[in-house]
Amino acid sequence: MLKVTLRDDSVREVARGTRIVDILNELGGRLKKEAVAAVVNGLVVDVAHELKEDATLRFVTFEDDEGQDVYRHSSSHILAAAVKRLYSDVKLGIGPSIKDGFYYDFDYSESFVPEDLLKIEAEMAKIIKEDHPYERFELPRQEAIEYFTSLGEDYKVELIRDLPDDVVISCYRCGDFVDLCAGPHLASTGKLKAIKLLNLAGAYWRGSEMNPMLQRIYGTSFPKKSLLDAYLTRLEEAKKRDHRKLGKELDLFSMQDEGPGFPFLHPNGMILRNELEAYWRSEHQRAGYDEIKTPVILNRVMWEQSGHWDHYQENMYFTKIDELDYAVKPMNCPGSMLIYKTKMHSYRDLPIRMGELGLVHRHELSGTLHGMMRVRSFTQDDAHIFMLPTQIKEEVKKVIALTEKIYNTFGFDYHLELSTRPEKAMGSDEMWEVATTVLREVLDERGLPFVINEGDGAFYGPKIDFHLTDSIGRNWQCGTVQLDFQMPEKFDLSYVGEDGQKHRPAVIHRVIYGSLERFMAVLIEHFAGAFPVWLAPRQVLVIPISDKHHVYALSVLEALQEAGLRVEADLRNEKVGYKIREAQVQKTPYMLVVGDKEAEAQEVAVRERVAGDVGSIKVADFISKIQDEITTKAVPG
Repeated sequence: MLKVTLRDDSVREVARGTRIVDILNELGGRLKKEAVAAVVNGLVVDVAHELKEDATLRFVTFEDDEGQDVYRHSSSHILAAAVKRLYSDVKLGIGPSIKDGFYYDFDYSESFVPEDLLKIEAEMAKIIKEDHPYERFELPRQEAIEYFTSLGEDYKVELIRDLPDDVVISCYRCGDFVDLCAGPHLASTGKLKAIKLLNLAGAYWRGSEMNPMLQRIYGTSFPKKSLLDAYLTRLEEAKKRDHRKLGKELDLFSMQDEGPGFPFLHPNGMILRNELEAYWRSEHQRAGYDEIKTPVILNRVMWEQSGHWDHYQENMYFTKIDELDYAVKPMNCPGSMLIYKTKMHSYRDLPIRMGELGLVHRHELSGTLHGMMRVRSFTQDDAHIFMLPTQIKEEVKKVIALTEKIYNTFGFDYHLELSTRPEKAMGSDEMWEVATTVLREVLDERGLPFVINEGDGAFYGPKIDFHLTDSIGRNWQCGTVQLDFQMPEKFDLSYVGEDGQKHRPAVIHRVIYGSLERFMAVLIEHFAGAFPVWLAPRQVLVIPISDKHHVYALSVLEALQEAGLRVEADLRNEKVGYKIREAQVQKTPYMLVVGDKEAEAQEVAVRERVAGDVGSIKVADFISKIQDEITTKAVPG
């Protein structure tokens, strides 16, 4: 008999070969209905999995991340099965689950159009109703190659050939559809309830521009129609907030064919950016940072020294100067190392905090570019802190406190992830363990909840990532705190200790905005373009009721300008209602309407962006009110 330890630490004895679904049926209740898979000794498996040894067993539902992956991966198989039924000569690429959904890539001679999605959805509904079991089976390597070759699935054959020799070739069958897949999956197609296909896109096979362009169909799925409806409503809201759409409407930025992936900031966009930079500078000066600027292009020797030439070359741009190899910087950190090294430091000098709003360039595939969210040139609000090993914890705590302060200014909630050593990394296991332990201890000591993100650290050290939650519930990874013992070694950095000997400093790499361009995009969508007054490109619009009120309107304009406000007057020969509606579309925080009554009383009739008409007020009192909003950086309610 085998011993199975459940989540509540109770132990059951079962016969070898018992299926997980048998235990699930015995337990009954809500879990029997909602479980989509199980975790056995740390591995996610189908409920049809047979137990061969003593095990810890945990059931997962759609409420778990693992459960959502299984549910949506199973959905992608139904999508592929439906497409194969409708278009027999299509060839299959891959079909993983992704955040909030799934996709499948297809090689097909005809171009899919939006109308095809409705037809495919209908076929998927038939397959769900047929309730085919997801059946796992394994094939010897050569037999698997021959099997998928006979089906004409060239991409599957390529995947099999690239798998290590010792990997088991597993497949899943549902009805007459078979796919190469590691699983796990739901018990049957009938377990899927609410599915929606969302859109089409092109995608290079295996992400390489050297490979064929496939057609990608995106979809999502949920166990309840109400959850799907809520998600689709959120998608509609996200479309309204799309920073590319609002960026054009508010004249903030543009993307041009002459520079794909290189954003053009317009005057309004530069106001937003300059305000973000000014806020960054003021907070960092208070926190003891000195600002620096390092070159955009540095020679190959330096990039070899930093490790980027070996570990990051595919993301870099290169050039030659005087017949020598140079690279455009993808990161700012080596420049900070070189500045530190320009003079000898004592332990009394540390910590040294260097901040840089540094322009970097990274080679991104054209298919991954997305407005200002994913670009090829961007400015990172980098900082590098050089410190004694005994100062690490205190400095990490200060970085977290500064990050929290800045995010709170914008009204963001967030959660934390601790990312550990990636497969491609510099340094010994021991160094990595020390660095990871320090970050974990800081989070524990501050009482901050976090999740582990295995293998997602930087190549030179582990990191803490901040994931912001915006006003409609989406998450964005922005800030990061990375602890590094590798770069000081690579650049032979040192300080003179109390003992008069040279020692290695530790280094923290950190960003808070992450990328100014991406953070601007997040803010555009978070506020739906209706920025807080301190960020708004135009803070106030003065609207005279008629031509005879232009003189007073201009006097109000002048008073506000002298107070340092960004203000314009609309003197066009248009109706007041039209001017107000246009200002609302432009997300102007305040509209000041002036006529005979206001001119006589030296007042303005105030109209707020959200609240509408709020009454008349003295010009001086309005200036005091709006300046207070700007100083406190008040967030719209």
